Amino acid sequence: MKKIFLGLLLSFAFMLASMDFNTASKQELMSIKGIGEKKAQAVIDYRKSNKINNLDDLKKIRGFGDKLVLKIKNSKEYNSK
Repeated sequence: MKKIFLGLLLSFAFMLASMDFNTASKQELMSIKGIGEKKAQAVIDYRKSNKINNLDDLKKIRGFGDKLVLKIKNSKEYNSK
């Protein structure tokens, strides 16, 4: 029983492991390598009228290209939140 509970708990933790760009604060966004104050603000401004469904949606924001989005996907800061 304990093993099942532990397995469920770990599964739940991994589901919540990545940062939600729709609710992250400016400071949380800036904790990701490659995102400074201006890009963090651009994300906050963008999400006022758009929902970020996945990281590829960031490419719609000025300053976020393929390389940066890939870097974010692979970053420990994004994946540990």
